[in-house]
Amino acid sequence: MTDAVFETERLVVRRLRDSDLSDLMAVYGDAEAMQWVGDGQPITENECREWLVVTHRNYEKRGYGMFAVELNAAPGVIGFCGIVHPGGQEEAEVKYAYLRKFWGQGIATEALCGLIGYGTRAHEITRFIATTAPENSASHAVLSKAGMRRGELRQNEDGSFTQLFEYEAPKSAA
Repeated sequence: MTDAVFETERLVVRRLRDSDLSDLMAVYGDAEAMQWVGDGQPITENECREWLVVTHRNYEKRGYGMFAVELNAAPGVIGFCGIVHPGGQEEAEVKYAYLRKFWGQGIATEALCGLIGYGTRAHEITRFIATTAPENSASHAVLSKAGMRRGELRQNEDGSFTQLFEYEAPKSAA
């Protein structure tokens, strides 16, 4: 049985494996890339190990979570995308992060379009959200190209802001 979840023209998106730990570290341990993720800090190896445990739990509970992204033409993880419910939130949230050398090639948009299609078809999710830093114009472009629309600007408890993006599946898609 394959662990591939879906494929696009250039990509294979698959379930995470324990052996992906070093790839998680390469992406989420990159301080420059992580300026746009969570608290803006790279995550540790122990946090990556815990992430794998949580992801496998999500697969069991929901059938989805974070996934590894590979190029069809070459082996090796280039990044991650997934559907998550951070902090137990009800809304399905799409997330992604890639090695910096793959930024600006349309990969995030391609994977996100595939991810939304997968979520609507395989899991009948009709609404997705994404959250970004208000100044992260590159992610705003990715989300817009994938069919998400800019929503409200949310104020966080610490006084900072988060830009919301939303996607509603057409009635015939789910």
